[in-house]
Amino acid sequence: MKFMYKLRAQAFPLSLVLLLSSSLDPSAHRSGRNEPDSLRSPGERHLSKVTQLTFGGENAEAYFSFDDTRLVFQSTRDSFQCDQIYTMNLDGSNVRLVSTGKGRTTCAYFCPDGMRVLYSSTHLAGSECLPPPDRSSGYVWALYKSFDIFLADLSGNILQQLTFAEGYDAEATISPRGDKIVFTSMRDGDLELYSMDLNGSHIQRLTHTRGYDGGAFYSFDGRKIVYRAFHPTSEEVVREYEQLLKDGFIRPARLEIFVMDADGRNIIQVTDNGAANFAPFFHPDGQRIIFSSNMNDPKGRNFDLFTIKIDGTDLEQVTFNETFDAFPMFSRDGKKLVFASNRNARKHGETNIFIADWVE
Repeated sequence: MKFMYKLRAQAFPLSLVLLLSSSLDPSAHRSGRNEPDSLRSPGERHLSKVTQLTFGGENAEAYFSFDDTRLVFQSTRDSFQCDQIYTMNLDGSNVRLVSTGKGRTTCAYFCPDGMRVLYSSTHLAGSECLPPPDRSSGYVWALYKSFDIFLADLSGNILQQLTFAEGYDAEATISPRGDKIVFTSMRDGDLELYSMDLNGSHIQRLTHTRGYDGGAFYSFDGRKIVYRAFHPTSEEVVREYEQLLKDGFIRPARLEIFVMDADGRNIIQVTDNGAANFAPFFHPDGQRIIFSSNMNDPKGRNFDLFTIKIDGTDLEQVTFNETFDAFPMFSRDGKKLVFASNRNARKHGETNIFIADWVE
């Protein structure tokens, strides 16, 4: 459920981007490969050789394998009515379905061996896509109780179920050290962050503040965790949050970025702008975070990528596309950035995967 505003948690359905995408220019779409930097918006000085990897459908949350040779991502495409998990090469070739094709899936991540993937799925509750939430009373995310975390091989075979607790378990990612998984769970009655070993053992609760904590990623040295959070404080907001949680929803209008040690200690709030900040990821230097935010359009749908130091200083805007840019991830050497965007869409709400060279 990684914030599919789509707001991918890392884990959230790709269809949500449709609600955030504003005016897209279908005439701007060019099928196939593009001329160098034709997909880079003015002002995007940190990006070079922006390349589109998917063309059509809803695609998001693409993350590098440990050797930076492949990507795993979620997509609603072909005959599927909700997200499934796929892998592909860095040039967009060799797209392969690696989930079961049943239920809803979200938040995929490569295992260190490159032969397995981690993702959340509702397939044990049934083969059909669970219905999207009713948003007639406002924008909400659905917290599907049947989401559990699984390990699968690259042929789509489920190898192991890692979570068994009642309620939502999703938004799982793996430490670059290859030893720990961080994930969001409702197992204790609130949306908190937990860690566990790669085989599902040694589960440890990391956060203890009332509210939502999720969409977490480790730093490249495995010592820190960055995540998004919503911690209600006023009585009215707390009541709304708890009622929505009881009904299986969360309203993600405001999310802030936090950093903590991998064991849950030394929590630091990085942003405090009242916007929907999500999809944070560490730069390989361990001192900067890249994330998506609508801080320049807090009541609108224009999400851009920003970088910021972990102490909350040196905020810098990275993307200037006037629709949706989110779910960024750096390669281990910091030379590549993969992200999802509505740019160059051939129809309203289409989200695709892009990769670019990172320019310091």
